[in-house]
Amino acid sequence: MFSKSKINEPAPKAEEAPKMPAAAAPASDFKAAPLKAKPAASVLSSDLLVTGNLKTTGDIQIEGQVDGDIRAHLLTVGEGATVKGEVIADDVVVNGRVIGRVRGLKVRLTSTARVEGDIIHKTIAIESGAHFEGSVQRQDDPLTTGTGGKAKMPTTETKD
Repeated sequence: MFSKSKINEPAPKAEEAPKMPAAAAPASDFKAAPLKAKPAASVLSSDLLVTGNLKTTGDIQIEGQVDGDIRAHLLTVGEGATVKGEVIADDVVVNGRVIGRVRGLKVRLTSTARVEGDIIHKTIAIESGAHFEGSVQRQDDPLTTGTGGKAKMPTTETKD
């Protein structure tokens, strides 16, 4: 009924380990289904110029120049980067230059940031040394427009 404790005995070597049928294997031997890894941020390098809008549910790190609007989950504008257009993201970190409106749940302007445009945010942090020209407005849901829907990316139409 009772067995001797094996606390002080050395652990058996791998080749000496008793073989257990799969049905009797302890639950700790089973591995859970792997969690889906979050994809890495998309990086636009410093020598890249993008003309047009960018939209993703993931993260973007801008190191070059974007002439267009950006919609993302996390947007990081690098120190040497320039964005000319509206920025809409859950989290926005500006280290470089943004010319246009910034909308974000959390907006952070670092000491090297240069923003020329309005900022609509739920929370904001502006470090000493950041340059900002525009207005700041707090909203509970800054990602939506006044029409009640999500902010839409403008579309460009071409005529033949």
